[in-house]
Amino acid sequence: MLCFALPPRRRMRPKLLFLFPACWDRTALRDVAPLRAEFEVVTEGFDLSSFPENARILWLDARAYLDRLVRKYRRAGIAGVVSTNEQYGALIAARLARELGLPGTDPLAIVRAQHKILARQLTSAALPHASPRYVAIPWTIDHAAAEQLPYPLFVKPVKAAYSVLARRMERAAELIGHLQFGPWEKHIIRRLVKPFNDLMRDLVPGADVCDAHHLIGEEPLEGVQVNVDGYVHRGTARCFGVVDSVMYPGTIAFQRFEYPSRLPEVVQRELERVACRALDAIGFDHGLFNVELFWRPRDGAISIIEINPRLAAEFAGLYEKVHGTNPYRLLADLAVGREPRWVAGAGTYGAAASFVLREFDGAIKVAPSRAEIRWLRAAQPDAGLQTFIKRGGSRAREMKWLGSYRYATVNLGGRDREDLFRRFEAVCANLSFERPVWAAFGATLHALRSGQ
Repeated sequence: MLCFALPPRRRMRPKLLFLFPACWDRTALRDVAPLRAEFEVVTEGFDLSSFPENARILWLDARAYLDRLVRKYRRAGIAGVVSTNEQYGALIAARLARELGLPGTDPLAIVRAQHKILARQLTSAALPHASPRYVAIPWTIDHAAAEQLPYPLFVKPVKAAYSVLARRMERAAELIGHLQFGPWEKHIIRRLVKPFNDLMRDLVPGADVCDAHHLIGEEPLEGVQVNVDGYVHRGTARCFGVVDSVMYPGTIAFQRFEYPSRLPEVVQRELERVACRALDAIGFDHGLFNVELFWRPRDGAISIIEINPRLAAEFAGLYEKVHGTNPYRLLADLAVGREPRWVAGAGTYGAAASFVLREFDGAIKVAPSRAEIRWLRAAQPDAGLQTFIKRGGSRAREMKWLGSYRYATVNLGGRDREDLFRRFEAVCANLSFERPVWAAFGATLHALRSGQ
């Protein structure tokens, strides 16, 4: 009798559905070993920050898109659904997970966090001393109504990301001028908000709160700005770090994010306590989070800026450099209902930062050359470079809406803070984002001198 040995059965990896992946997500899917080894990752959606992909926002019907995903993946063996997209990905992922019977964040908690007025209503009741006074402002406010507002105000859209159209206003004329938009800009603003508005109205009755096509004006806050990051599993919150936000001098534009925080440990623990209470106020009981806060050194006052009910993707590499565990691993754990596996203090570096390169005059920038990228990979192989080169109307719109133009970020680690900045100086000295005007100009001079 002949006997044949059957080949060993290959273990099937669970499928993880990743919605609207952007640059940090694609880097994690490529570099984070547990994601590659443990999951078959399937992606859906487009990158809101990348043209021409982001043009799809102009015709995105969020409800129809969600229905299509439900039909496509109901019997596809999906084990979990994730997204780090703030604009609408986190909410669609939560709704989809609920429809498919998978672990996920309560969609209503996502709405409560992302709708800034609804978030303020809830956190003001739970943490009145950590919540500024606020007022809802329509996009079409007239001058008489604007005059009645309690200035100064920090004004920002009820639903937005990356500090879009966020400004301090001292008087009515400034506010009216700030809200002057051309027809195309108005259309883009409406389309950016519509997916969230449509999905929100399925969960929150119209009488309870204004729609997201409004602004919120808040009492201006001051102090040291920080981020508290962590996760909630089975209703219990755990914070895994505090990141310092450093601004370009005299602006509200982020210059870099540093980890670990330089604030005293006792202050960091109090910031974490306030962040966890804010999460509890909105009913956030599952998933990763990022809470932005101010700490005022002169009296220790803490104020909540906003709650982001998703992983702060830009910071994931910072935590990995210091702790050895990338939060994307926790993102996958939570998505499939597994106990999050967080290990602290096992990283290669003692400090890490995400440096944000910005242009304040709208000057044209270009991506580094291939030779420069080869230098970076050889000299600092674990550096994370992301470029956001924009042109024409896209760059002009970012300048108008944000007051600056973010063209690149560089994530680095160092033995300590001094070594970290030394590494960044080396990157700045060897990477150029400037158009090589001298080369073109030199060629033209040569042609002229040669009579060509």
